[in-house]
Parts: sequence; structure tokens; C-alpha cells
Amino acid sequence: MTKLAYHASHEQFKPSELLKYAQMAEQAGFTAISSSDHFHPWSDRQGESGFSWAWLGAAMQATSLPFSVVCAPGQRYHPAIVAQAVATLTEMFPNRFSVALGSGEALNERITGDHWPPKSERNARLKECADIIRALWAGETVTRYGRVRVEEATLYTRPEIPPLMIGAAVTAETAEWLGSWADGLLTISRPPEELRKVVEAFYRGGGEGKPMHLKVQISYAKNEAEARAGAYEQWRTNIFRSITLAELWTPKQFDAAAQFVKPEDMDCAVRISANLQQHIEWLQKDLELGFSKLILHNVNREQQQFIEVFGEKVLPALASS
Repeated sequence: MTKLAYHASHEQFKPSELLKYAQMAEQAGFTAISSSDHFHPWSDRQGESGFSWAWLGAAMQATSLPFSVVCAPGQRYHPAIVAQAVATLTEMFPNRFSVALGSGEALNERITGDHWPPKSERNARLKECADIIRALWAGETVTRYGRVRVEEATLYTRPEIPPLMIGAAVTAETAEWLGSWADGLLTISRPPEELRKVVEAFYRGGGEGKPMHLKVQISYAKNEAEARAGAYEQWRTNIFRSITLAELWTPKQFDAAAQFVKPEDMDCAVRISANLQQHIEWLQKDLELGFSKLILHNVNREQQQFIEVFGEKVLPALASS
């Protein structure tokens, strides 16, 4: 059965607000919760960036839904610490937690003051981190001297069943590489023909039969003008290609890069509509591509309206399709 998840955007809302929205989402009929994990927001207009790992424990205790988080081990987080954090949540809340690993963005990782490597090196580092995390979950004592160093690490608190380790990819090239080692795929929404290329690449790399999750950027409001204005105000720094998103490293740089973005440019990255049937049709096309989880992220600030209306009108339509 397809999971329809609410995305908790720590870059846009205080953790206390997101806790309330997660509870509302469960009551409205969403069947999962997704969490971001940033140190900085992409824009000063977004204005928040709580510590997701502290929030996850509280939010999972306050609801009964499965949760997932996107994380970039290797620079800001040592993989042994990621392994411990995930293992702790999975032990406390069995069969309710999964992690998606990505190569990260300079926006968050460069706070360490370390060199920000090129994409190929970041991917190699990510695979080393994934291997370390899996070894620790398996109860091994781990020593590695590679791109990431770890000495005599043993994880004593482990879940009975390790969680899924999903791989996060934007490009078809990365998706194909992930197919060989990740337990599943997480990618972001885009036109169907482009999304199909990512899915086919994941299959080609060895991912056929593995779960695929799609994060869908939406802007829903009472009318088209409000939906577009809300998307533009909050998300215009996020519409660039991944090569740009990964390299800029302060919110002010993102705001400067977005100064020439126009409201009509937002359609390339956000599904903007006040028409619920249009949203249903878009999401049904995603399901046809084989995604087992759709993570719905309403990028404007009107979260309560989105949760209530989608819970009443959109989620039932998708469940019956």
C-alpha cells in the first residue's frame, strides 16, 4: 500500500510548530511523516533550522506513524554517530523508522571548516559511510582508515531488525549508482518524462524491486494567486539545478542567486495549483511510475489548511485509485 507522508520542513517552521503539524497530519489521514535535517535554511525568509534528531524522538512519541529523515553523513555527522542515532530511534520505535542518506550540500556541511569535496568524492565518501553504518548495525567492531576514519567502534544498543537505508538522488546518474547498494530510492518531483529517467536508471543499477519514495513539492492555497505567491516567497531559492544547490554555502548566497527568479519560474520545481483535482492527477501519475511513498511538502506557510484539505479530499482519492 502506498504511504502518503507529510513533510516536516525544519527550515521553515519551529520544531514546536512541526510537532503540532505532525499530530494534525496523523489525524487527517496521512500515513507517514518525513523530516528534513539541515543546519541552515536555504533563505533568511524561511528563517528556521531546528535539530531534527531531537525533534524525531518527541514526534515519534507523540504519534504512531512511521518516520523517515534525510541525512548526509561524512562531514557534519560522523557515520558512527548517525548509526547510533538511527539505531536508538529504531530500538525505541520498532518498524517505524528509516533513513535516507545523501551526499549533502555545502549549505550545511561546510560549517565544519573542512574542505568541501567535488561530487564524485562526496559519493565515494557516502558509500564508505553507508558501509560503516551497516557494519555497526550488524554488531561489528569497526576500524576504517579511508575518507572517513573510525577506530574500534562498537554499537551496543541496536534494534532487532535494522532499518531500511534509502539512497537520496536527484540525477539519473546518482540513481543508477545507488541501485547497486541502497535499500531503496528517494528522489524529488519533476515532469514525468524526467522522473521516468531517474526510475529507469535506478532499475538499471540494480534497484528493481526495491522501494522508491518521491518528495513532491506542492503549493496549495485557496486561490492560484496565493498559491504562487506563497511558493515564490518561501521556495524560490530552491528551484536551481542540483549542481548549484550543492555548492552555495550560505542563505545569503541562495537569496542573491534567486534575486532574478520570477513567480512564473516556480513551475519547474513546485506544483502550484488551487485545484485539488489537478493535484490528484499529478500524484496519480507519480503512482503509475511505481513509487511506494509520496512525501507531500506544501512549500508555502499555510500548513494547517493544506493538512486539513488534503486529508479530506486528496488522500482518500489517492487511496481509492
